[in-house]
Amino acid sequence: MRTSRLEAFSDGVLAIIITIMVLELKVPEGHHFSDLVHTTGVGLLTYLLSFAYVGIYWNNHHHMFHLVRRVSGGVLWANLALLFCLSLFPFTTAWVDESRFAQTPLVVYGLNLLSAAVAYFVLQTVIIRQEGPESPLRQAIGADLKGKLSPVFYLAGILSALTVDRSGRVGAWIALACFVVVAVMWIVPDRRIARVVRQHETPA
Repeated sequence: MRTSRLEAFSDGVLAIIITIMVLELKVPEGHHFSDLVHTTGVGLLTYLLSFAYVGIYWNNHHHMFHLVRRVSGGVLWANLALLFCLSLFPFTTAWVDESRFAQTPLVVYGLNLLSAAVAYFVLQTVIIRQEGPESPLRQAIGADLKGKLSPVFYLAGILSALTVDRSGRVGAWIALACFVVVAVMWIVPDRRIARVVRQHETPA
């Protein structure tokens, strides 16, 4: 099976996820900048972070499937698992926003981020097993340092929210900092896959 249908379906789901998240933003009650900050400020920040994550997954998903020759049943189910995890972003983002970074919603948000990372790793692994150890994707990934560091930061954020200053906000801010660090780490362009894609598209 070709990859075009899987990519089109995934693109549509990610577009809907972003649309749902932006619809969760509250309209300011007044007509001044202070009303925007008071009513929508936290929501804009959480939306920005989640939007960045969805964008990162879309970007990496897009590049990864440039190196996939065919789609098997295992790849389809692994891709659906990733989309399921990402589809929870609007819910967990809205909960963090409405709770003003309370402990439990923040931990659930961190678990959502961690589950999406695990699902993406599983999808990547299934593809490599299908394509073989000498596949272009395997060559492009290399040591995958960022992929290995990301779960560490997610777990650090989750544990900080659970254990550090539980009655205050220190743990929450540490957790948010960990989640932001991962987003920034992945926003920085990773040219590995793009370079391999160019090599395979260039006529011999």
